This record gives sequence, C-alpha cells and structure tokens, in this order.
Amino acid sequence: MTIQEAQAEVDNWIKTIGVRYFSELTNMAILTEEVGELARIMARTYGDQSFKKSDLDKNLGDEMADVLWVLICLANQTGVDLTEAFRKNIEKKTNRDKNRHINNEKLK
Repeated sequence: MTIQEAQAEVDNWIKTIGVRYFSELTNMAILTEEVGELARIMARTYGDQSFKKSDLDKNLGDEMADVLWVLICLANQTGVDLTEAFRKNIEKKTNRDKNRHINNEKLK
C-alpha cells in the first residue's frame, strides 16, 4: 500500500464507518496519546523499565499503526499530501545532512 492509498483508505473508512473525522485539535490530542502508548512499549521493551501486567498484551506494530492512523487523519483533514510532504522532507534532510553524518566520528 502506498502512502496515497493509505490516505484514501483512511478517508473512506472515516466517511463510511467512523461517521466523520474528529476535530483537528481532538486528533492532535489523540496522536499525542498514541505516541505515549508507543513510548511506553518502547521503554519497556528496549529501555530499563519492566512491564506492567496491563502492558503485556500490547503489540509494538499495532501501536505504531495507531500513530500512523491518526497522523493520516490529520493530513487528510488539513489537506496535506503525505507522499509529497515526505518526498520533500527526504530532499531537505539529504541537502542538509549529506556530509553531516558521514563526518560524525560518533557514528563510525
């Protein structure tokens, strides 16, 4: 699935099953909540914290997909073409960092 197809599929789901989009501000709050849930799993899986019983049934991929879902909702609501935005973002990073990381002694 392409990013463009994902945006179309989320839009279709929202309009047929979800009734309508939540407001942009509500979705921003939900995105923050979903990122927090992802952070909790990352901290317990790769960090120093131990799992709580309530965390044991959490799935890392599912949490990442929740973040992506809400981000796509926000893009759809605000008219952002994520394919084009991502392409431009890669170009920006490439131009800005083309020598930065290769010359970073910490990465060698």
